[in-house]
Amino acid sequence: MQTTTLDLGPQTAEVARVVAGVREDQLCHPTPCEDMTVAALLDHLVGLTLAFRLAAEKTAFDGGPSADAASLAPDWRTRLPAQLAALAAAWREPDAWEGTTEVAGVRMPAPAMALVALDEVLVHGWDLAVATGQPYRPDDAAVEACLDFVGDRSDPADEPEGLFGPVVPVPDGAPAMDRLLGRTGRDPTWSST
Repeated sequence: MQTTTLDLGPQTAEVARVVAGVREDQLCHPTPCEDMTVAALLDHLVGLTLAFRLAAEKTAFDGGPSADAASLAPDWRTRLPAQLAALAAAWREPDAWEGTTEVAGVRMPAPAMALVALDEVLVHGWDLAVATGQPYRPDDAAVEACLDFVGDRSDPADEPEGLFGPVVPVPDGAPAMDRLLGRTGRDPTWSST
């Protein structure tokens, strides 16, 4: 388990870059997330960046992130990059890593919650990039931390139900990001075409 702090900034900046490249005509496109369009994924990112920032600040947040295209904030193009930056800034505060915190009714040690936040940003950033035909440059430190956090998933009893999709087999020698994607239930070769 992560005991030192991580900087979420490199990954949040990369996801903000991807967000800037999303075209309006792509909002209805499919994503690697089953039954989730690009607009629904953007809505999910808006919600999770807020929820995990508040978790870092130890501030209560009613509900949890949604994934509803109809609920996507009209100002998502400016809101999401600002919230990504605020998420990274919140987890740079030493107090964020102390004690326990909560998101969507789940309480856990703050360092573990930071890893959940990083994994959400990292993997959903990839989802958004491939769904919109953009390159994706994952932060190596983020990928390694998330691989360690996710584990090999050989025992489903060790994880909360619904946290990830079924493991997609990926060769052991595959790039680290591909192995992480497989462990989180994604096919690294997924394409919207």
